[in-house]
Amino acid sequence: MNFALYRELLAHRPIRRLLLVGMIARIPHSAAGMLLTLHIVLTLDQGYAAAGAAAAVMTIGIAVGAPWRGRRVDTVGLRRALIPSVVSEALIWSVVPHVSYQWLLPLVFVGGLLTLPIFSVIRQSLGVLADGDQRRTAFALDSIATEMVFMIGPAAGAVVATSGFTVLGLTVVGVSTSLAGLFLMWFNPPTRSATQTEECQADQRHAAEVAVVSAAPAHLQEAAADLVPAGAERTRSGPAGLPGKVAHNFAWLTATVAAVFAVAAGTGMVLSGTDVGIVAALETGGHQGEIGIVFLFWCAASVVGGLVYGAMHRPVSPILLLLGMAALTIPMGFAQDTWTLAFVSILPGLLCAPVLSAASEHVADLVAEDRRGEAMGWYGSALTAGVALGAPLAGIFIDGMGPSGGFVSVGVAGVLFCLVGLLLQAHRRRRAAI
Repeated sequence: MNFALYRELLAHRPIRRLLLVGMIARIPHSAAGMLLTLHIVLTLDQGYAAAGAAAAVMTIGIAVGAPWRGRRVDTVGLRRALIPSVVSEALIWSVVPHVSYQWLLPLVFVGGLLTLPIFSVIRQSLGVLADGDQRRTAFALDSIATEMVFMIGPAAGAVVATSGFTVLGLTVVGVSTSLAGLFLMWFNPPTRSATQTEECQADQRHAAEVAVVSAAPAHLQEAAADLVPAGAERTRSGPAGLPGKVAHNFAWLTATVAAVFAVAAGTGMVLSGTDVGIVAALETGGHQGEIGIVFLFWCAASVVGGLVYGAMHRPVSPILLLLGMAALTIPMGFAQDTWTLAFVSILPGLLCAPVLSAASEHVADLVAEDRRGEAMGWYGSALTAGVALGAPLAGIFIDGMGPSGGFVSVGVAGVLFCLVGLLLQAHRRRRAAI
């Protein structure tokens, strides 16, 4: 391990500024979920089931919109891609706290659909600004920053909401997120290297030439035939050309990339299930006021694990890291008091930031820059889908078995998921060797 990598990385002003901006920009949205839940429960008096439904609707919006938002960054550039998010964040979250529950649901869906793609933008830009061991360190630092955000945001949201200021809190979330988007537009961190940008501009010029030739009379097309490469005619084929175009658009989605997305989904499932399990365990025992103690130990362990992983010279497979985290989550179900639960949470917590960092690093290594924004969007969608799955899965087992069921269910599900993945990897390698 080489901890000097952190000093070398942070010596680069663009990377240092990007990590700081990413951390600050995430805080409002990390508080939004808690504020929205408590606004529905306390202000609208709708109950936790209605709050859960609203959170699910917003999550679906985020999962659907993330790949599209990432692709817009790839195709039109960061500044133009962020305009819809900057407008919608300020508008929608200023309206949401003033409407009934029935109107709130479609609004939060649109809000999720057009949410500021801060996650994918920061990681896409880090993939450009850093490479080699520096990239691993950069993603580890971003994962650590994310952990710190989730120490601050939800707690701040809970304080604001329980003080009776949910309307003001949700409005501030929208305005501050919109301002973060404006700052990103001004800062305009690179999402492609200089070489890729030049190649993209050359491709655009060539496409313009092909379009002019296509629109010209037949005899001019013949005279200019040398401008059109052999594959260009195939791209203008009729109905049979559509599947080829779709396949080309997803050529970056290899089996290895899909496996990384699956790991992201599994990670989200284990983390959200653990989150629900911690709350249920302490509420059942009448220790609601001590929830922060467990979250502090859990998140602090993730920070330490991220620092260690970022200083390592060799990458570790994200599926192995997820396997370890899932297996170590199971013993949390056997803790009998707050402090035991806090100390047991350290072990899975140590692997939280590393698994997210390793998965992001794999996406950046496997996907070319011109499709990396879209790929990071799909990565975010996979993580979000896992989060949406983990909470209800844990909830079902908590209702049937008690608080321990939440930890055991997501832990066992995560272990089985990883074992199946490792068996499939081994099978594919054997077939490739034949």
